[in-house]
Amino acid sequence: MRLLLAACLLVLLSVSLCSIGVFAESPTAKKTPAEKSSAKNSLAKFNGWVGEWRGVGQPQRGSRRGAWLETAEWVWDFEPEPALVWKVSKGKLIHSARLTWEPKSETYLLTVTLPNESKRTYTGKVADGQLVLESPVEDGLVHKVSFRLLNEKRMLALFETQKPGQSFTTRVAEIGYTRKGTRLAAGPSGPECIVTGGLGTIKVSFQGDTYYVCCTGCKQAFDDDPASFVEAYKQKRAEKSQREPK
Repeated sequence: MRLLLAACLLVLLSVSLCSIGVFAESPTAKKTPAEKSSAKNSLAKFNGWVGEWRGVGQPQRGSRRGAWLETAEWVWDFEPEPALVWKVSKGKLIHSARLTWEPKSETYLLTVTLPNESKRTYTGKVADGQLVLESPVEDGLVHKVSFRLLNEKRMLALFETQKPGQSFTTRVAEIGYTRKGTRLAAGPSGPECIVTGGLGTIKVSFQGDTYYVCCTGCKQAFDDDPASFVEAYKQKRAEKSQREPK
């Protein structure tokens, strides 16, 4: 009788634990290969961001009051899913961030680490040629950030806040970035990154042939599985050649 009672209690305990998620699968489901491909394609439109930048932050446009200098770098990362990683040095608003694509909601997700090491998340879409993202309400404010690539050498990041229900925003600061160095990581000409299709700036090789990647993240991805990337790259070139008029 005692054994039967113990067995029943064990079953009830297992059911209860499953209901609260102890034995349940992780809420963050692993992306399928198709979802990863979709994410990479959706993020590839920001290939022009990849590279190193020098930034000038200005709380007030055209004023040096409260301004600061920072450096930043955008690189690809493919583990555990495709992402663009933003690393900032000497920044006052951002320490680092990770931009990913959410296929179910068809939105971009920016997960930010602030200078004080706290976290903030933004979601949004591309509108009027810029990526516009906003956070949930935090301490009575919605935080917004917009990215606009002006050309191959210039990029802007605008930070704003807005109270729920208000139609206007309050400027926090705008950071104007100039691409570091003379070698661009994106442009209309030059070798193509074998991983993402951006402008290749770093040489890699496989079976005696030379290819290019656009950043250290793409180099790591290529080094992990060069055969797959070479096969996909050759197939892409073959399909492009068939579409071109004879």
